Amino acid sequence: MTTLENRPNTALLVIDVQNGVVEKAHERDAVVANIAGLVEKAREKEVPVVWVQHFSDELAKGSGRWRIVPDIIPGAAEPLIEKCYGDAFEDTTLEIVLSGLGVGRLVVAGAQTDACIRSTLHGAFARGYDATLVSDAHTTDDMSRWGAPPPAQVITHTNLYWTYQTAPGRTAGTVKSKDVDFGRPDVAKPDASPSTT
Repeated sequence: MTTLENRPNTALLVIDVQNGVVEKAHERDAVVANIAGLVEKAREKEVPVVWVQHFSDELAKGSGRWRIVPDIIPGAAEPLIEKCYGDAFEDTTLEIVLSGLGVGRLVVAGAQTDACIRSTLHGAFARGYDATLVSDAHTTDDMSRWGAPPPAQVITHTNLYWTYQTAPGRTAGTVKSKDVDFGRPDVAKPDASPSTT
C-alpha cells in the first residue's frame, strides 16, 4: 500500500520501448507482444498507460531509433514522458503526471532491464510508490562483452531480487503478464518463481 496520500489508482508504465533500444534485445518480439497485451488490458480497464521515451546522442529526438516501436502505439490522450536519465522520475514531469492521475501503484514494463527499468523501479519505490515489475515484459541487450552476465541471467536476477523487495508502507514484487489483472486492487497474483523473461 503506497505511502502517497490520496493516490489509490494504478498505472501501467511503459519504459523506452523504442526502435533503437529494443532492436537487439533478448527475446524482443515476445517481450513487445507481452507489453502490447498489457497496454490493451489496461485500456480495457480504463487504467492509465504512461509512456516513457529516452533521448540521447544515440537516440536523437525525431530519429527512427528514437521512435516507439510500431508494434505498440501510444494513444493520443496517453501521457508521454521524455527523459534523458535512467530513472524516469529524474528531471521529468512523471511525478506531476502520476499525481494528477491519482496514481500510487505502478505496473512496470519495457527496457532495458539493467538500466532504465531498474533505475525507475528504485526511483518509484524510494518516492513512495508500490511498484510491480512484469517479469516477462522487460528485456535488455547482450552486454556480456563488457563483463555483464548474458541477458537471460540479467532478467532472471532482476526478477528474483524485485520479487523480494520490501520497504515500510510499500509493496513491490513481480508478476507474469498473463496474471496482471488491472481490475483487482492488488493488481496481480505474485510471481512465486521468477521467470527468465
